[in-house]
Amino acid sequence: MTMARPGLDPRLLAPCALVDRPLVSEITFCAWVAQAGAGEALVYHRGFLVVDTDKLLSRLAPEARLELRRLADAAFRAAEQGLVHLVQARLATDRFAYIAIARPKPRRSGAALSMRLLEAA
Repeated sequence: MTMARPGLDPRLLAPCALVDRPLVSEITFCAWVAQAGAGEALVYHRGFLVVDTDKLLSRLAPEARLELRRLADAAFRAAEQGLVHLVQARLATDRFAYIAIARPKPRRSGAALSMRLLEAA
């Protein structure tokens, strides 16, 4: 049984075949971070991220692998800035759902959140 978190559709955790591109792009992820309310969740990858982004081990096309690497980096930057929690849910052996859960927005003023994430790259 898969336990769903509030705001996370359990169908997003369902196992699926290997896809030829990331579930969302880096830009889409940053836009989601900027508008997501606290507690909202986004499954941004299904698979085994460390393998799927590795140049030698990945079964993804080179362009898709690089796109996934950029997405993973954006997710990590968002977590470093305190904008999201990054969690995993096991789908099967060596297969995970990578989930970003939005945290409450910081109250500081400045550049838009999505622009800060992209500039941090």
